[in-house]
Amino acid sequence: MSLNGLSVSPTNNHSPNYLLIMLHGWGANAEDLAPLASYLALPNYEFIFPNAPFPHPQVPGGLAWYALETQEYQGLSESQQKLKSWVLSLESQTGVPLSKTILGGFSQGGAMSLDVGLNLPLAAIFSLSGYLHFHPQITDSPIPPILIVHGTQDMVVPINAARQAKEKLTAIGAKVEYHEFNIGHEISPNVLRILQEFLLTNNQ
Repeated sequence: MSLNGLSVSPTNNHSPNYLLIMLHGWGANAEDLAPLASYLALPNYEFIFPNAPFPHPQVPGGLAWYALETQEYQGLSESQQKLKSWVLSLESQTGVPLSKTILGGFSQGGAMSLDVGLNLPLAAIFSLSGYLHFHPQITDSPIPPILIVHGTQDMVVPINAARQAKEKLTAIGAKVEYHEFNIGHEISPNVLRILQEFLLTNNQ
């Protein structure tokens, strides 16, 4: 099943060399992160901001990748399957291979990126104020480089979630770039700077 959302074409007016997929958090939608395309200023990238498949239970117009009301995470498995199938379909649509595709997101979107991205031959993965749902398994396939950035004052997703994710991912051999900032549950200018540097480093 396809996901809908927003797309921002390369500003150099050429076909994209790279694809950057950014997943929004719980209660937001594709429009929430779309302005970041201009801040990151990557002229040869196409940015895609998909909408999560489920309506948020309280926020009008808000969406969710899965339910957070209970520990069962209702909809998580379905969303993971939809996201994986959709990401795999983008190569034929955009002409950009998975090896030049970067998957990342904020909060719940960061968690989804780690869930799905670890099992795909992507250029890189990033999680901003995100977390891991599970203990990742050792795989024979190469693990994409991973960026984790989190705020030490985050009251929504505590900093320990990021630290635990780093430990678990490092334990299976992943190359993890990790940063903490004295911020809350947000994407600050420093976070964008780190993300831009990470993208430029991993777009070979």
